[in-house]
Amino acid sequence: MTHQSSLTSLVDRFGRTVDYLRISITDRCDFRCLYCMAEDMVFLPRAQVLTLEEIYTLAKAFAELGVKKIRVTGGEPLVRKGALELLQNIGSIESLNELVITTNGSQLETMAASLKEAGVKRINISLDTLDADKFKAITRTGDLQQVLRGIQAAKTAGFERIKINAVILKDRNHWEVNDLVRFAVDYGIDISFIEEMPLGIVSQHSRADAYYSSDLIKADLVRNFTLIATAEKTGGPSNYFNVAGSQTRVGFISPHSENFCGTCNRVRLTVEGRLLLCLGNEHSVDLKQVIRANPGNMAVLKQAIVDAMLIKPEKHEFNINEQPIILRYMNMTGG
Repeated sequence: MTHQSSLTSLVDRFGRTVDYLRISITDRCDFRCLYCMAEDMVFLPRAQVLTLEEIYTLAKAFAELGVKKIRVTGGEPLVRKGALELLQNIGSIESLNELVITTNGSQLETMAASLKEAGVKRINISLDTLDADKFKAITRTGDLQQVLRGIQAAKTAGFERIKINAVILKDRNHWEVNDLVRFAVDYGIDISFIEEMPLGIVSQHSRADAYYSSDLIKADLVRNFTLIATAEKTGGPSNYFNVAGSQTRVGFISPHSENFCGTCNRVRLTVEGRLLLCLGNEHSVDLKQVIRANPGNMAVLKQAIVDAMLIKPEKHEFNINEQPIILRYMNMTGG
């Protein structure tokens, strides 16, 4: 295969243009959510983790290759020392249209205003339950009230959009979907419901038994809300519906029941500097090795990124009835 003649955009073998990069800036988190990581998680030694300077260099390289949207994730991104300064630096990249983050909400009470000033446009907040005891059980360490105060602080700070992400499992929280939408409507924010993705070995439940499809959630919701289908796409896997009489959009992310790979426009950078070409495959390129072997050489780094597009797979192959072939946990990938 020949290299692309132009180093100005990222196009894979299937003609998809990649203009969205998700960067995990830490594998650490102040929660230990059941479906995300093991309780006694061993985190990476510092030498294996990208430095903040390396992350900024990579963000700049991707932006110069046509990436218009960067989402910073974790673990919990806001527990990394220097996260705010990194966000300010990425937010100042002129060609970038949008800097957004995904967070568990624990740090928003104190950091929301600073994040807005740093140039973060939108925030996604992971929240699976409004029951304080269940929240503690799911997160093992989290405090629901702290997160709710964080959501209020984000509202006050005036982000363009705030969205809740809820992973729904049968017999754990599936009966809460109406309460979660009512909460979103009351706060004037959005919500997405996510089918659990089979990443990492989890011992707490059988994924097949716990599977609760987007169609089931939708059927639960239409008894209480009028959902109006929209043609709106954010370049991502969500199918959105407007909740009649409100500002709220409800999204459904359905990796099992509705494969969305045909329009995939994203790649992910792990905290170790691996460029993952697909969440559901192990196709990856070690950009940390490239950046450390060629310090300051932007041309070599950008060529490695362009070449990586040649191994981006067509689609994921999730199967909830089997143990996952993907052994990394969500905290390594950032969702």
